[in-house]
Amino acid sequence: MARKATAERSGRGNQALEFVVIIAVALGLALLIQAFLVKPFRIPSESMEPTLDIGQRVLVDRVTNHFGDPHRGDIVVFKPPAGADNNTCGAPTEPDDGHPCQKETPQKSSSNFIKRVVAVPGDRLKVLNNRVYIDGKLQKEPFINKNTPCSQPLCNLPREITVPPGHFFMMGDNRGQSADSREWGPVPKKWIIGHAFFTYWPPDRLGTL
Repeated sequence: MARKATAERSGRGNQALEFVVIIAVALGLALLIQAFLVKPFRIPSESMEPTLDIGQRVLVDRVTNHFGDPHRGDIVVFKPPAGADNNTCGAPTEPDDGHPCQKETPQKSSSNFIKRVVAVPGDRLKVLNNRVYIDGKLQKEPFINKNTPCSQPLCNLPREITVPPGHFFMMGDNRGQSADSREWGPVPKKWIIGHAFFTYWPPDRLGTL
C-alpha cells in the first residue's frame, strides 16, 4: 500500500510539473509571437475614427515590414518622433509657414501611435481643406471622417513638401482631431512597428482592415 501511495503522489507531482511546463511554454510562445510576429494593439484616441474607435483592438503584423515598404493607404503602428510629445516639428518654422512638417526631431517617442500612410518617399505632398494632394493630384480617400470641421491651421497647408527617402507621412482618418505628420513630420521606416491588418474587438467590428 505504501508503494502504491508513493507512486500516486509521484504521479500527481509529475502531472503538476507537466502542467507548469506547458503553461511556461505557452507564455513563452505568446511573448515570442508578440515580439516578432503579431502584436495586439488598443486604439488610444479618436484620431482614426470612423475607421477605428477608441478602445477598439487590432492585430499588427510585425513581419511584413522587414521585407517591403508600407504603401499609401496602409494603417500602421509606429513610434512617432519625440516632437509628437509636445507637437514640435524638427524644422522650427513649419507648419506655421504653410508647409506640412518635412523634418522630424532626431529622437523617437516612447509612445506607440496608429495612423494611415498617406505619402511615401519621393511624393510631393500638400493639404487643402483636410484633403491630401500628391504631386498636385487630389487623392481618393473614402475612409476619412468627412463630418469633422476644418477649424485648425493643419487643415490647410498649401505649400508642398517632398517626403524624404526612407520616410513615410502619416495622418489620422479623423483629420480635424488628429495630431500627425502634418505637425511633427514624416516617420523613418525603422520606427514603424508593423501593419494593422485585423480588428478583433468589439465582436461587431470583427474583420480585416
